[in-house]
Amino acid sequence: MILTDTLLDFFLETRKHTETICKPLAIEDYVVQPIVDVSPPKWHLGHTTWFFEEFILKPHAKDYVIFDEDFSFVFNSYYETVGKRVVRSDRGNLSRPSVQEVYDYRHHVTAAMKTLFEQNQEQELLELLKIGIHHEKQHQELLLTDIKYILGNNPLLPIYSIDFKEHKEENHTQEWISVEEGIYEIGHTTEDFSYDNELGKHKVYLHPYEISNKLVTNQEFIDFINDDGYQKFNLWHAEGWDWVNSNKINAPLYWHQIDEDWHYYSLAGLQKVDLNAPVTHISYFEAFAFAQWNGCRLPTEFEWEASQGYFHWGKRWEWTESAYLPYPNYRKAKGALGEYNGKFMVNQKVLRGGSVATPSKHTRYTYRNFFQTNLRWQFTGLRLAK
Repeated sequence: MILTDTLLDFFLETRKHTETICKPLAIEDYVVQPIVDVSPPKWHLGHTTWFFEEFILKPHAKDYVIFDEDFSFVFNSYYETVGKRVVRSDRGNLSRPSVQEVYDYRHHVTAAMKTLFEQNQEQELLELLKIGIHHEKQHQELLLTDIKYILGNNPLLPIYSIDFKEHKEENHTQEWISVEEGIYEIGHTTEDFSYDNELGKHKVYLHPYEISNKLVTNQEFIDFINDDGYQKFNLWHAEGWDWVNSNKINAPLYWHQIDEDWHYYSLAGLQKVDLNAPVTHISYFEAFAFAQWNGCRLPTEFEWEASQGYFHWGKRWEWTESAYLPYPNYRKAKGALGEYNGKFMVNQKVLRGGSVATPSKHTRYTYRNFFQTNLRWQFTGLRLAK
């Protein structure tokens, strides 16, 4: 494999886009951490930079000068192999390094990466470069959704950007796609980039099923709310029912009832809920309960992948009924990169598709996202099956 201008441009384009996401922010927005699941924008800027410094520049660029010895401790996320790190819940306490220092760090590392890859095009380095690019793209999605949580929990509900469009309507008629029983092949097979959790092409047997060609809309979810869906214990898992009552949940995240109308905080500000848009920011618990109320269920990730050619996806991350588990013959990579996916394969559900926050050239139909069942700060929705 030869490093082409296209791959180097892809790297530089990715680095630039992360900073573009942050352009609408005020300096005070960069360090806020309302909950443990949300990281401050400044931390994302630093962490994605540290990834390239730690895994590529330090071991492979012999003349590389480390920007700051303390930054590995500050910007390491969960890599036990690499060493100690700031506790996740304390990322919002990092008033220093300053935002400007973090941007200086980014520019230092980006320049060093450009120099290295103009001189060294070994296969191992090119594979690491691709992982690093897509790692940053993952954080671009997290960065955008974290920014939304930060601003959406500000009492003033400030606008991030009036140009950001979240509400892509589901304006086609619902149809039920019938899929025959049989043996289907699952997993990533092309030479294009994928994560290790997508690899291991294997066969699964599927019973006959039907899957909706469209996502559940806000209007349909309002019907669930109006029918006391949040008050009917028989629709919920026991853990979900505890979650609803303990947290006093009665609507998707960011919904506000004003003068009997539902409003929604979006990155473009507070606005009335678009009834035809796909519902978003719901937990797996809510997705499951809605499906039960509708007399349906969630598709498994294998049913979703086997039928992906029959519907459009990418508007919302779609909850599935599948636990996040390794495919047959899965093997973790050696060293720190082996911590990327494998150690999270417990107590989580798989999501498929992508969302309005997913950056370009990143998702694919074999992509396996995963989150705990109570989380809903991502752009998560659902598609029904039966």
